[in-house]
Order: sequence, then structure tokens, then C-alpha cells
Amino acid sequence: MIQRSIKTILVFLIVIAIALVGYRALTMPDKRTTNEKIGDAVDAIGDGVDKAGRQLENRTPGEKIGDAVKDVGDDIKERSNP
Repeated sequence: MIQRSIKTILVFLIVIAIALVGYRALTMPDKRTTNEKIGDAVDAIGDGVDKAGRQLENRTPGEKIGDAVKDVGDDIKERSNP
């Protein structure tokens, strides 16, 4: 019985640790230099001015993932409507 409760506590602590690491990874600040941001914006200009403009902002990885998901959804909507 004690072994089972120890395993339960250990699993709970591992899940908490993974959640904290994931949260930290998704909320890290943008550490790109101004030159890197400008270079990324120039590279993205072919995808549209809006997407290129986003490259100049300070955004967390979580915000970047959210934008990518939104962009894919918008692309699917555009292609599915003739």
C-alpha cells in the first residue's frame, strides 16, 4: 500500500515538473536582436506584410505558436471556399 502511494506522489510530482517546464518554455522572452528581427521580417515579406510585421514584435514562443495555428486555419478556410 505504501509503495502505491509513493508511486502516485512521484507521478504527480513528475507531471507538475513537466507542466512547469512547458510553461517556462512557452513564456520565455524573445531574445532576438534588432538585426535578427529585421532579417526575419525580410524573409517573411513573401508571406505577406502582416506576417512580416509580426516578426518585428517581441513575442513569446506561445504567441508564435498561436499565430502559426491561426495562420494555418486561415489558409484552410481560404482554400476550402472556392
